[in-house]
Amino acid sequence: MAGRTSRSGRAEGTRETILTVAERMFAEHGVFAVSNELRQAMPAETGDSADVRDWVACLVRPDTDHLAELGSPTWFARFATQVMTDPVLREIMIDETFGPTIQQTLDGLNRCLPDLPLPVRIERGEMARHLLMHMLAERERALAGNTQATASTWPEYASGLIDAITGIWLAPVTPSTSHGRS
Repeated sequence: MAGRTSRSGRAEGTRETILTVAERMFAEHGVFAVSNELRQAMPAETGDSADVRDWVACLVRPDTDHLAELGSPTWFARFATQVMTDPVLREIMIDETFGPTIQQTLDGLNRCLPDLPLPVRIERGEMARHLLMHMLAERERALAGNTQATASTWPEYASGLIDAITGIWLAPVTPSTSHGRS
């Protein structure tokens, strides 16, 4: 019981620290201080592309470019990943980041996948978001710890992420009544 109480106290202390840092970051930079010019320019340049990879790049490259601009070490991706696990902070983060440019990008992606059933689309969107956030945090951790990173630069890393997330979107759909798929 003492171990559980101690762990609970540490968890509460960690939560308070996260909330304090979150409040400061929200005030100073917004949740995602990603270049709005880049985030807005990419969908416009992508136009009416029917290539899923082009639209996935619109979601990935602004984040990786931002992290590259910050230099190393950074904590932003690791912090954002932790914030997304808190139900209240997650809603704030989603509200802060979801705007017309993200909607335009998602609309472009959806146009490329007209036959993908809505439940599968929602599920894969969650998978893609988790993969993106966690892998950005992992690269950030590796760079901060001077451990072997899988790619030598953020742009190379972005290309690998774009490939993987594109694979998620283009994977075959296995019919299953448990997921409401048809």
